[in-house]
Amino acid sequence: MRIFLAMLKMMQGIGNKLEAKMDNLQKTLSKEIQNIKLKQEEMQNTITEIKNSLEAPNRRIQEAEEQISKVEDRLVEITDAEQKREKRLKTNEESLRELWDNVKRTNIFIIGVPEGEEREKGTEKIFQEIIAENFPHMGKEPPTQIQEAQNKPKEEHTETRINQTDQN
Repeated sequence: MRIFLAMLKMMQGIGNKLEAKMDNLQKTLSKEIQNIKLKQEEMQNTITEIKNSLEAPNRRIQEAEEQISKVEDRLVEITDAEQKREKRLKTNEESLRELWDNVKRTNIFIIGVPEGEEREKGTEKIFQEIIAENFPHMGKEPPTQIQEAQNKPKEEHTETRINQTDQN
């Protein structure tokens, strides 16, 4: 029985040592878990700080994108307005050209000159007389071009065309 008691004491000692080691291990594990939780909390705080620090640049990027979109929209409006203006300008230029062509056509005069008179006096002399007679202010106007035209043979005179041209 003594052996049994000795074994029992020995087992009790081993149990106590095992229990002490278990308590020690449990305390160590609790400390480690607490340290891990603290580090996890620190990491979570760091992540939150990083997120917060990234929010400001992200907001600025969104604002910049919105401003760029507004500028692009305005550019499209300006481009459309410019195209419309150019089209109006082209139309106005064409209308002005047509008006100018009409005005130029109205500056043509046909004056008949008797056939024999042209040979006697010469074209230049007849021209000077017609100008003096019909266009007293001709010296102030643009240069004039002369074109000769022949009528049908039954008429007794030659037509001389006087074209006033504007040299602007």
